[in-house]
Amino acid sequence: MMHINFPLLLVIAVAIAGALALLDLVWLAPRRRRALEAYEARVEVVDPQTVEKLQKEPLLVEYGKSFFPVLAIVLILRSFLVEPFQIPSGSMKPTLEVGDFILVNKFAYGIRLPVIDTKIIPVGDPQRGDVMVFRYPNDPRINYIKRVVGLPGDEIRYVDKQLFVNGEEVPRELLRTERDDEVPAGHPLHAIARAEVYEERLGDTSHTMRHKLLSQAPPPREWVVPEGHYFMVGDNRDNSNDSRYWNAPDMPRELWGMVPDHYIVGKAFAVWMHWPEPKLRNLPSFSSVSLIH
Repeated sequence: MMHINFPLLLVIAVAIAGALALLDLVWLAPRRRRALEAYEARVEVVDPQTVEKLQKEPLLVEYGKSFFPVLAIVLILRSFLVEPFQIPSGSMKPTLEVGDFILVNKFAYGIRLPVIDTKIIPVGDPQRGDVMVFRYPNDPRINYIKRVVGLPGDEIRYVDKQLFVNGEEVPRELLRTERDDEVPAGHPLHAIARAEVYEERLGDTSHTMRHKLLSQAPPPREWVVPEGHYFMVGDNRDNSNDSRYWNAPDMPRELWGMVPDHYIVGKAFAVWMHWPEPKLRNLPSFSSVSLIH
C-alpha cells in the first residue's frame, strides 16, 4: 500500500508558491514596471493592449501568488492547530466508530515543526485517559489512535481483562450487554456472540469500553513504562493492536510496544462527521457530532 506524506507535500507546495511570489516581488514585477515606463516614454499614444501585455504576470507566477496564502493558512492550521482524521478500524469502539471523522488538537502536547515533528514549544503532556493520535512505531507513515493508559514511570498490569495502574485496579462499571456486531453473519457464533460495555475511569476521564464475552483473557502481564514513552490501549479491548502486545511472543499480532514522545501527533477532542463509505450514494451523517471523552 502506498502512503503519501501529505505534510511533506504541503510544505513543498508552500515553499514553491512562496518562492514564485517572492521572485515576482523582487525581480519580475520591477522588470515589468520598467518595461512599461520605457514603453510609455517612447510613444505619444498608449495602446491599452500593449500595456496589458507588459503588465501581465507569467501564468506560473500568477498561480503561485494565488495559491500561496491559501496553502500557507492550511499548513499553519494543520501543523499547529487542528488536523482532521478518519477512523479506519473498530479498535476504539464504542467511543469511536469506523467512519467517524475526528478533530485532533495539534498544540495540546506542544508545538512541533511539520514533517520532522520536533517539539519547539512545550505546552503540555498527555494525561491518563486522553485519546491520542500518534504515528505507528512499526511504520511511522501510518497514524494510530488509542487511549493513554500509562504515563512514564507507571507500572501497568492486565489480568483477566482488568487494567491495573500502579497497583490500583482501574474502576469500571457494567453498563449493558449487547450483541457483538463484529461477528459476521454466517459465523457459527453469530447468534450467541455478545459484548459487555463498561464505563471506565482513567484519571479524571470517564469513558466507555467493551469486552467480548466469548474471547479468552490473555495471560497476565505487566509492564513498566519507560521515560519519554506512553502505554496505549484501545477501548475495544479484545480487538485492538496496542501496547499490551509488547514482549508477548505468543500473541498473534505485530508487536510495537510503547509510544515515544516524538511520535505523538495530538489529542483527539471531537467527532464532527460520520461517513463510513465516502461515496455519493452514502451521504455523511452529523448525528454523532460530539466531544470525545
